[in-house]
Amino acid sequence: MRVLLMSGLGPAELHETYLEGSLFQPSFDERATEMLRRAGLADLSLDRFAFEQSGNRYALLRPAPQSMPHLTTVTLQSILEASGHDYDTLALEDVWMGSAVVPSGDFDLVLLSTTFIWNPHILAQAIRWITENMPGTGIITGGQYTNLKYIAAMRQQPAIVAVIRGDGERALPMTLDAMAGGGHLGDIPNLVWREGNKIRTNPIAYIDIDEFPSPSVLGTSSIVPYESMRGCPFDCKFCSFPAASPKWRYKSAEKIRDDWSAYAAANGADMISAMDSTFTIPPTRLRQLLEILPQAETPAWEGFSRANTINSRKVVDQLSAARCRRLYIGFESMNDVTLKRMSKRVSAKQNRRAAELLADSDVAYSIFFIVGYPGESAEMAADTLDYLVDEFVGHFYVNKFSVTDENMPLWDDREELRIVASDPTDAEAPWSHIGMDSTEAAKLQGEMLDRVRAHSETAVMHAWQDEFQHWLLPRRDRRTNIAVEKSVERLGMAPLDYADLDEGAHAMRTQIDRLRGLGIELAASAQELRREAI
Repeated sequence: MRVLLMSGLGPAELHETYLEGSLFQPSFDERATEMLRRAGLADLSLDRFAFEQSGNRYALLRPAPQSMPHLTTVTLQSILEASGHDYDTLALEDVWMGSAVVPSGDFDLVLLSTTFIWNPHILAQAIRWITENMPGTGIITGGQYTNLKYIAAMRQQPAIVAVIRGDGERALPMTLDAMAGGGHLGDIPNLVWREGNKIRTNPIAYIDIDEFPSPSVLGTSSIVPYESMRGCPFDCKFCSFPAASPKWRYKSAEKIRDDWSAYAAANGADMISAMDSTFTIPPTRLRQLLEILPQAETPAWEGFSRANTINSRKVVDQLSAARCRRLYIGFESMNDVTLKRMSKRVSAKQNRRAAELLADSDVAYSIFFIVGYPGESAEMAADTLDYLVDEFVGHFYVNKFSVTDENMPLWDDREELRIVASDPTDAEAPWSHIGMDSTEAAKLQGEMLDRVRAHSETAVMHAWQDEFQHWLLPRRDRRTNIAVEKSVERLGMAPLDYADLDEGAHAMRTQIDRLRGLGIELAASAQELRREAI
């Protein structure tokens, strides 16, 4: 039996309207081109910015050395490799972009990951592609969406022959073997399957993720994605993840150390990206990791944390010594009423303390905020805006609240907060609550980003940086790098920030002068610059 594995990111990851019309686009529109001409920068391209280091001229915007393999793909490939099943892969990103091509050869089944599929419309789009390009091929799904919606998915999509809920390490090979050899599907844990016109649901069984071998990675990979836990112990009301994986389990500090050492030796990994919702819990495991990682031959790492974990200078120093290079933290809001409504279980004071501690360290960090959460008004959101403008140092995201599914715990507050969504399964559908509606939230999001860019010298929107090496100036301090990114951002967004072309042209020249003061010059040609990783 030969199967096609289809997994990857969802369609929302592939477009960013906020940067449209800026200099961060592959080609400049007429307005940006005219503003550059008036600034005397008609031949400007951002890849010409350069700095000198050790006698060499490097591009400021050097491409990131390697994209990270997708965690779901790595995990499923490892399962198929270990069980000896024949397969090929297809990235779901290619389906959303309209560039997907079926690999050569015949396939008996399609394995479709729904980890980054969040509503029936997106699922239908993926299945439509399969049925049009691989007619008559049965589909087995698994992952976040069909963990929650397995019955609805099978009823709405006859091409789905089975769903694997939860852990697939044992269930997937057993299912493929049973389908190849005519075995009985009723004996396979976690399987939802068709028996004639009926849908059968088998009992759930969990693997011990601390005892079970972690996924192997094929070939060389400088960045390896990692999963140290399944499930989540928290109950944030904007997240339905715990409902899809209700049993929280986590790997020991010793297993994590050994896994990371193995990836360094087998795959040449020099960075581990921990993809858990919160890697820095439970506290006992974190303390153990901070004790054993400094002495271990493990790569650097990054991961998600909660703000209240970063509560002392000692913890930050230990994270640095353990080779933590970046933390991603969901502050969500700087208004305590909003945080309580979210059931975030942190306070604005704890958020502020975490940012202050990290700002004076060598651990990089990116902070996430949500604007428009149910019950939040523009006045309450101003607490977040004021914090970003007046206090924050570093990278931040501001995401507009969206309703992604009817399993979000926030629906418990439907009556109190008058939450209404025209389509609870569509993240882009209109919604409203007592504080604002989706149109107002989108406007507020844009205004926040614009005001922080204009009025803060230390808070930098994270939007365009992922394509490039971090930091841009690897041997300069955080404050200098933030200043460089701020000038690049203001320069790149000038066509959108200034209605008057001459004012925009003057702003562009100002940022060029500021970059020059920070040691950044414009090279005559981008081709003359070195672009390798530093």
